[in-house]
Amino acid sequence: MILEQTIHQASKTLKESNIASHQLDAEIILSNIMSVTREYLITNNDLNITKTIKQKYLTAIKRRLKNEPVAYITGTKEFWSNDFIVNRNTLVPRPETELLIYKLISLYKNKKINILDIGTGSGCILLSLLKELKLAKGTGLDIEPKAIEVAKFNAKKMKLLNRTKLKVIDLKNFYSTKYDLIVSNPPYIPFKDLKNLSKDIRNFEPLIALNGGNDGLDIIKKVIYKSKCLLKKGGTLAIEIGNNQYSKVVRLLKNNNYREIGKEIDYNNNVRCIITTKM
Repeated sequence: MILEQTIHQASKTLKESNIASHQLDAEIILSNIMSVTREYLITNNDLNITKTIKQKYLTAIKRRLKNEPVAYITGTKEFWSNDFIVNRNTLVPRPETELLIYKLISLYKNKKINILDIGTGSGCILLSLLKELKLAKGTGLDIEPKAIEVAKFNAKKMKLLNRTKLKVIDLKNFYSTKYDLIVSNPPYIPFKDLKNLSKDIRNFEPLIALNGGNDGLDIIKKVIYKSKCLLKKGGTLAIEIGNNQYSKVVRLLKNNNYREIGKEIDYNNNVRCIITTKM
């Protein structure tokens, strides 16, 4: 079958199931199966594809019809210009999280620092920072062993294992020398709001990495309290937060002797990241 017709049919099928990104999804999935770029598909749309490719494609499209995220179907997600391996044991990295990376790189460029990433998941935050900060080393923590397996795979793929430690441990049981920078994208969605998430997220992404407790602040509080012991004086704590949590989190930080030095606004004009220093 001709490549252009194959994509068109898949896109139409996805559209009929109310998947807004139907055309993009159809192209990304096929480019992944064929191990080519989307640009290649567009400029070579008159090519024939094999029956084997067509069958793999139909199977993948059926998964997308069930609202499975494209990143889990392809097994990768681009973040900070790197393709991170992801699966259902890790969250899919979001573009908004890149805002945190931009700010921290500007603060620590060419500095020799030690970084702690709490709730590292796929390792996208820690490994992106280490990729840019050549003098830095870092540790990633997660309570999910299979998430740490993914992070280790990504560290190896990015040739960063020599500067990275990845540990399966609950934050309350973690003790260490002190860090210059602590980063965290903790679970921050209130439990009652989990049911309102899109099917892509609610049915496929790990809820343990999303559930922030009754008010969405349970894990954020733990990160702030524990970081007092783990962060050097004058060090930086950078946390990603949810919508409408800014004022409450800032109060928590102030009450625990942190001073805000910056915040990052996401594409919907919400405060997404708070950057503070330990006084």
